[in-house]
Amino acid sequence: MPQDSFDDCIEIPPATDLAAEAWSMHKIWGLLKCFGPAAILASMSIGAGETIVVVRTGAWAHYDLLWVVLLACIVKGIFVTYMLGRYTAISGEYVGHRLVHFPGPRGWFLILIVGVEIVFAPLAWVAIAKPCGALLHYLIGQPLVATGMFAGTGDTFWVNLYTTLFIAAALVVSLTLTYERLEKEQLAICGVLVLGTIIGTVMIWPDLGAAARGTLWRIGRLPESLPEWAPADAINFPWLSLATVFAYIGGSVTTYIVYANWISLRGWGLTSHPQIEQIRQRAANSSRIDYLPDDPEQRRRLFRLTAPLRWDVTIGAAVLFIVTASFMVAGSAALYDQHSRFEGWSLLTDQAYIWRNIHPWLTTVYYVTVVAALWGTLTALPEVYSRVSHEFSQAIWPDNRWTYTGLRRLIAASILVESGAVIWWNLEFDLLTQVAGFFLANLAVAAAAVAAFYLNHKLPRAYRVHGVTYACALASTLILVAATSMSTYGLVTKLGQQFFGGDDEISARPADAHPR
Repeated sequence: MPQDSFDDCIEIPPATDLAAEAWSMHKIWGLLKCFGPAAILASMSIGAGETIVVVRTGAWAHYDLLWVVLLACIVKGIFVTYMLGRYTAISGEYVGHRLVHFPGPRGWFLILIVGVEIVFAPLAWVAIAKPCGALLHYLIGQPLVATGMFAGTGDTFWVNLYTTLFIAAALVVSLTLTYERLEKEQLAICGVLVLGTIIGTVMIWPDLGAAARGTLWRIGRLPESLPEWAPADAINFPWLSLATVFAYIGGSVTTYIVYANWISLRGWGLTSHPQIEQIRQRAANSSRIDYLPDDPEQRRRLFRLTAPLRWDVTIGAAVLFIVTASFMVAGSAALYDQHSRFEGWSLLTDQAYIWRNIHPWLTTVYYVTVVAALWGTLTALPEVYSRVSHEFSQAIWPDNRWTYTGLRRLIAASILVESGAVIWWNLEFDLLTQVAGFFLANLAVAAAAVAAFYLNHKLPRAYRVHGVTYACALASTLILVAATSMSTYGLVTKLGQQFFGGDDEISARPADAHPR
């Protein structure tokens, strides 16, 4: 067959290396070494939600909402990620080049995804960076102010300044990262996260029986009773609070879409085919994937070539669960009995204050783990936005001359400007996280899950997911739709009460519960 074109079905090359080996410790170790794209996804996902929102939730819900962590990791960390990545591994085509044909005007779905990310991403960046700014002020700024060097400036000014500098530094570093360097960095950060959270959890001696019950036996249920120190929104809008926690476990919509692009860089599945560029050209010019062979042996070859994808997704979801569950368990064990209610942006310093009283080493472990998680998220996100925007722009406007490097610089500059405006606007933590979680995670990720079914349907019948995998992916999509519905109802109700005379009801809560 000529190397520059083909008229009928392609030939799947035989599986080589690990995919062709019999099961052994050597093969298992080799597949573990495939862990890479999902490491970036897991590291980026472990941001404000895992280090702040879930810790705060454990402080009032105790162990009763650990099932939300498990559910989010299964729904988003496994099935949404796998379904999107699998399409590219099987077809060889980037997801954006197929989703450009989503029913309706050409490219509307891609424009919607990028538009939502551009508009609401600054909210997520501030939710990640502002607690770090408060921490830097606590460690550096307050001692300087105490010396009288900067008398007359308030804490809010310094927190906002440190937050702005933290974001600017992360953006500068992000512009120097290649994919290969980014993957190595995020693997190291994943190691720090897993080790740090395990050490921290062991040192506070949590109730493992209660944690197991909260993870496996309380699925679908809110805590039976809320303590008096629970946040006002947890009392007045419990389902909105639940949906926000679910939203913040995992990444925003573009982090799942870019995963398919990253596995192409790894050459998994059909993306390693010697004629991959011709395959993609043919796919772009056809309304269906008509080049995959019908021969069962050829199908088995292709499925074996996708084995690294399945291992990568599984390990990534496991890392996300271990770290996130550990943070919630830490909040439950260390903060619940302290009647801790954290407000404003001093969440990191307030949490460390409690853990310092348990054991001095916990403060260091906590700071290193949290800062590594948040820094890793911020340095990786521009790569995500840029790669997805570049892929989508090529799909919508094939003749455009936008370069990946140029887009990355433009996106970094826009993030700095938009985030700066949000930082100095001084929005409250709860409202900011609820709005960002609704648009970037619940709503947009639910749309991505629906799109994954559209992509699956575009594959030949023999290459589609079926059976248990199909049923679980469908259930995951329905759960995302339910979370979006809860967020919608809760936000509309909350904003309606705030703007139309319900402030007194919302703020009715005990005022004397505070950890200090």
